[in-house]
Amino acid sequence: MIQVGDTIHIPEDEIGITFIRAGGPGGQNVNKVSSAVQLRFDMRNSPSLPERMKPRLARIAGSRLTKDGVIVLTATRFRTQEANRRDAVARLAEMIEQASLQPKFRVPTRPSLGEKRRRLDSKGKRSGVKRLRGTPSDE
Repeated sequence: MIQVGDTIHIPEDEIGITFIRAGGPGGQNVNKVSSAVQLRFDMRNSPSLPERMKPRLARIAGSRLTKDGVIVLTATRFRTQEANRRDAVARLAEMIEQASLQPKFRVPTRPSLGEKRRRLDSKGKRSGVKRLRGTPSDE
């Protein structure tokens, strides 16, 4: 079971983990051992996630989200299966943690009349300073 925050618990049976061969350095070991991990999490059909959180998680997942709503993470950073497995699960937990943070609701406001006047006064003063920097007139 993956614990994300205080309220979200994801059972292990909702996460599919397969081991694949990883590229990169490692000599003959790369050709023999499947040390990379591919984690699949069906976000769209998961009963563990609240519905309000799923659109935010989809936006965070980006290109790692398939058309079917499955998040696919590939971990190849380490040379052992277990380390890559922990890395993939940690990355998924981090994505879910980010999605669980609800953005603050912003109340749109308008600038007050005093703020508008102060802004226009400062613009006028600034344009006067710049006008004085110009070449002197013939008068």
